Amino acid sequence: MDLTQFNYHLPESSIAQEPLPDRAASRMLVLLRDGQRWEDRMFREFPQFLRPGDCLALNDSKVFPSRLFGHRAGVHSLPVGKRNPKRWQNLSGEVEVLLIEPASDDARTWTALVHPGRKMRVGERIRFPEIEAEIIARGEYGERTVRFLDGGDIYQLLERIGHVPLPPYIKRPDSPDDRERYQTVFARQTGSVAAPTAGLHFTPEILEACRKAGSDIAYVTLHVGLGTFQPVRGESLHAERFQVSEDNAAKIRNAARVICAGTTAVRAVESMFQGRTGQTDLFIRPGFQFQRTDAILTNFHLPQSSLLMLVCAFAGPEFVLSAYQHAVESGYRFYSYGDCMLLL
Repeated sequence: MDLTQFNYHLPESSIAQEPLPDRAASRMLVLLRDGQRWEDRMFREFPQFLRPGDCLALNDSKVFPSRLFGHRAGVHSLPVGKRNPKRWQNLSGEVEVLLIEPASDDARTWTALVHPGRKMRVGERIRFPEIEAEIIARGEYGERTVRFLDGGDIYQLLERIGHVPLPPYIKRPDSPDDRERYQTVFARQTGSVAAPTAGLHFTPEILEACRKAGSDIAYVTLHVGLGTFQPVRGESLHAERFQVSEDNAAKIRNAARVICAGTTAVRAVESMFQGRTGQTDLFIRPGFQFQRTDAILTNFHLPQSSLLMLVCAFAGPEFVLSAYQHAVESGYRFYSYGDCMLLL
């Protein structure tokens, strides 16, 4: 697969660094596939595009404060004879850990990304406020398995010491406001390390307007992990956890049209219709045959990303990338805190 066909030029000034004061005030570029044209609209107009019999699929996964900052605390679990005292003399280096998903039922063992990864070997401990963790295994592409060493509820601890996992293209530290704004108003199921960003535009008032337009609302859960934000490598994506209750699945099956809010909602819906359960590594790219997705609301995505490929699979690479060029030239705000597109 030639990744260069999913490139586009984006000035750094187009990347939104802060959310708008009003969630629903974003611009919305509407792509009409039948006529191969687009319209510049506002997100507040989104309910006008819904009609009786529709079902709006929303990802209700909740972002947790999964970024931790600590310091190297030394090597403990290696046999004494294998420790090199000279190697571990400088143990005060800063360490950043991004927890991805729990690897044990008690949520004390996690798959994580660790920086600087090359220096953090199996057996080394990291000291955070209130707790220490030990690296117990290495994985591919910089992954580590990390085990927290003390007692207590890990999720409660993360609420106290964790940071909002803002993406790296947001060039600022997270703030207290991000705890609320980097979260959808309908988030319920804790487990994501990145927000399902198409959902960030919704307010309770917009959701009510969608219902008044005659659309049902179904909630799916796909916990955003490595499969969503890692660079594309080869022919598969990292598996992510997802679930759809039978009540919500019935709403999706019986709808006249299914409008998915976000690429994660698309992956959950299409995975469900492929008979997948529990986890999905579904890689949607040009050539994919959509079974139940009739329209997509989505933010703008990074070049060469699996998310951009999904959008191109739905509306065609040439059409989508032409619309992206229009968005750049028209001053749309890009990525997580940016504007959105509606593909019909």
